[in-house]
Amino acid sequence: MNKFVNLLKKEIKEMITFQLIVSLLFTTGLFYFIGVIAKSEIEKVAAERDVYIVDLDGSQESKVLIENLSYAGFKTNLLEEKDKSAALEYASGNNLDLLIVIPEGFSEAASQFEFKNIEAYTYIRSFSISSSASTALVEGVISEINRYISNSFLKEKFPDIDPDNLKNPIKSTDFVIVRDKMAAGSAAEVSSIVYSQSIFVPIILMMIILYSSQMVLSAIALEKQDKTLETLLTVPISRNYIVIVKMAASGLIGLISAGIYMLGFRYYMSGLMGNMPSSGQANELIQQLGLQFTPNDFVLLGISLFLAILCALGLAIILGVMVDDLKSAQTMILPLMFLIMIPYFISMFSDINSLSLPVKALVLLIPFSHPFLASQNILLGNYNIVFNGIIYMLAVFIILILIAGRIFSTDRVLTVKLRFGRKRTMKDN
Repeated sequence: MNKFVNLLKKEIKEMITFQLIVSLLFTTGLFYFIGVIAKSEIEKVAAERDVYIVDLDGSQESKVLIENLSYAGFKTNLLEEKDKSAALEYASGNNLDLLIVIPEGFSEAASQFEFKNIEAYTYIRSFSISSSASTALVEGVISEINRYISNSFLKEKFPDIDPDNLKNPIKSTDFVIVRDKMAAGSAAEVSSIVYSQSIFVPIILMMIILYSSQMVLSAIALEKQDKTLETLLTVPISRNYIVIVKMAASGLIGLISAGIYMLGFRYYMSGLMGNMPSSGQANELIQQLGLQFTPNDFVLLGISLFLAILCALGLAIILGVMVDDLKSAQTMILPLMFLIMIPYFISMFSDINSLSLPVKALVLLIPFSHPFLASQNILLGNYNIVFNGIIYMLAVFIILILIAGRIFSTDRVLTVKLRFGRKRTMKDN
């Protein structure tokens, strides 16, 4: 046991480099900085927006219209200029974002159903998130003006009927059914909440697998490059121990690295989504439908994630045996990355059940596909699919370990190489 612990410490010390620490700190700080900037921009968008208005009509109806805009959540600012050119010059000189001009005769024309166009001037001074929100602000202002005018006419003609009932005579009550549970609510809202809750699972898994596998490949490549692997194989310790130690060390460092990266990513996501108001009604809907992870569900999901990581490490060890140096190790990670990205994008943007049978079979043959799909299947109660995926990944892991152990038990660990088009020379022989 002492040999195993000492060998594990050696592997961990070799993997924790100054470059790794700097990379972790820099990326975390970068995510945090971007999150702060994004949060600041979103706060500007969510804040009450100023609308500057020039009322050239000066009628009682136009004044009521302006008051109605303030009731709708817009901060109205009435300019004293009575000339459109002067108002535009004032807006340009004072860095105003939006100027609304109510034309002369607007009220009189509206009373005869001959409407005059309201002029909206939007000043674009940058292309940030907050600046691009001016377009939506114009649409909101015009929509509110239309709502006010149409409601006024309808109340005048039909005083005993709600204008909304006239404009939208048919209403619907939406119900969502998941498994055997039904609740009143919007399917789009449920899908959005579930997606936002489960989006971190594939991201975490992808980052852990990539970092852990890269560490295994780099460690083996460095040992072969420095000829320390030959010395390690002469030590009186089981070759299977060496394989297990390399997996344990890289898995541990990869888990810590991914955790640090996810901490920075959390700052980034909180900056983008932290100011979005949560709906108590939506949370209640999720509870009624049973779309929440239980403690047993988390255990099942954790087992699926852990087995996927073990499969990746087993494959990384086999690939690492075939590299000569650190440069070739960077290239060797590409096949593994390709196998990870396929199920990642499918789980994020598509439904595997909608794929054709051959494509679906090929995707399910990739062991990393199963944990990507596990969270959705757990929420939908498809536990058989999750259990079958766990059994399949366990079988793949055992096969990979047997292959890796067989390679390390012979001299092939020092001789097996991929040359990618290089011709054999007398020196290679």
